[in-house]
Amino acid sequence: MSSEKTSYTDLFRLDGRRALIIGAGGIGAETAQALADHGADIICADQDLGLAQDSAARVGGEALPLDVTDTEAVRRTAQDLGALDVVVLTAAMNVRKRILDYTPEEFDRVVELNLKGTFAVIKYFGATMVSRGNGSIIVFSSIREQMVEPGQSVYAATKAGAVQLVKTAAAEFGEAGVRVNAVAPGVVETSLTQQIKADPQWYRAYATKNALGRWSRPSELVGAVVYLASDAASYVTGSSLRVDGGWTSVDGRFTPPTQP
Repeated sequence: MSSEKTSYTDLFRLDGRRALIIGAGGIGAETAQALADHGADIICADQDLGLAQDSAARVGGEALPLDVTDTEAVRRTAQDLGALDVVVLTAAMNVRKRILDYTPEEFDRVVELNLKGTFAVIKYFGATMVSRGNGSIIVFSSIREQMVEPGQSVYAATKAGAVQLVKTAAAEFGEAGVRVNAVAPGVVETSLTQQIKADPQWYRAYATKNALGRWSRPSELVGAVVYLASDAASYVTGSSLRVDGGWTSVDGRFTPPTQP
């Protein structure tokens, strides 16, 4: 953060900064809009180029195809884009199966995207930031980095692993002035949660698990990203910022009687 600032009103502004959002649908699309609204120049990347183009068009940004499971493609993209101030990774997948039913192929698919992809993004985009001496990398994790349930084994393991990558990168890149953080959402109303929303009992159970008693919207997650991308978080690195409605703070499945 510049020592010349005389007011805190501009702390969250991102004017003149280049931001890459990897995973351009849902939360990624809202993130692109929020960062653009704060002045950033946006690049949207997704395995589905059409999706990236749609999100980029909303904010007057650029679009490009990128599959983060293709390590060489990540390396080339980082090299081609050059100087970036912000990189946000939202891309992830889940296979909801119990351990005894999980296949090795399913294990590999989830790990390939959620963990190896995160590693590649941090490594190659982090390298260009370190060489410049500044930048902010923001990885979307999940409450599953900490809290689990049946059927979440591999997903939870990859999200916990991603947070450890974030912490280590923060330790290694910090001396160069590069910050690395995670955002850990709770339950979010997106197309990826249609399976849960289709089951009323399951949907209600998740809503009542957190302190606010409801699901979140993608738009409610972007404040955390803007914060971590901006000078307001100039001394924040290696953190996992939970935006979970209090899920990890309370046990909301039963409210016991209390003394008056």
